[in-house]
Amino acid sequence: MTAPVFVVDAVPGAGNFLLDGPEGRHAVSVKRLREGEELVLVDGRGRWAACEVVAAEGKDQLTVRVAEVHEDPAEEPRITVVQALPKGDRGELAVETMTETGVDAIVPWAASRCITQWKGDRGLKALAKWRSTAREAGKQSRRTRFPEIADLMTTKQVAALLAEADFAAVLHEDRDHPSGALATADLPAKGSVVLVVGPEGGVSPEELAAFGAAGAKPYRLGRSVLRTSTAGTAATALVLGRTGRWS
Repeated sequence: MTAPVFVVDAVPGAGNFLLDGPEGRHAVSVKRLREGEELVLVDGRGRWAACEVVAAEGKDQLTVRVAEVHEDPAEEPRITVVQALPKGDRGELAVETMTETGVDAIVPWAASRCITQWKGDRGLKALAKWRSTAREAGKQSRRTRFPEIADLMTTKQVAALLAEADFAAVLHEDRDHPSGALATADLPAKGSVVLVVGPEGGVSPEELAAFGAAGAKPYRLGRSVLRTSTAGTAATALVLGRTGRWS
């Protein structure tokens, strides 16, 4: 099993470093790391360091020795999923599984057919929960770069994002749609890929028209219809495999 990952604001240079606060508590009281064991410090932006535990003190302080610092470059193509707001806690499920799979960015989208609405304090809390979920899933999956969770976007803002992409697709539930399958689409080796996942009620004709005007075509994933909380994960995995990021 690979060494556990802990998140810090900034990865320190070579030498001793004190890991404290919530991450230190988790390392000492939950993981029960002791002298000689290994761990990895990451900042979630690609910088990381392999470390060895020097000593544990109290319930939330761990002194580690940083041997060498590394920085992983951003991978290409960059994959962004525009995720229509699902019902209940299925939004966090979508964020968790997409993060574990390898998505680079997630954009919450207020589609016209979304039952869930993010407004006021409720919206801010929901966004914070998505970001916390991405951070924890990034740690669990041993990522050094965590996905960016954007602010909630309108259809107009999503269309502007699609217009800037090197490849833009709207995942469509119609298996006989003339645009064909994402599995056979011509994907770029570099640049940006943006995938739009609609709500349970589907993407409206007006939204499809707006996205089409921005250069996004509808594509199907397969013969079965996936839920909005799983479609983004499946599409991300497909793109990762086809573009060589999983090679």
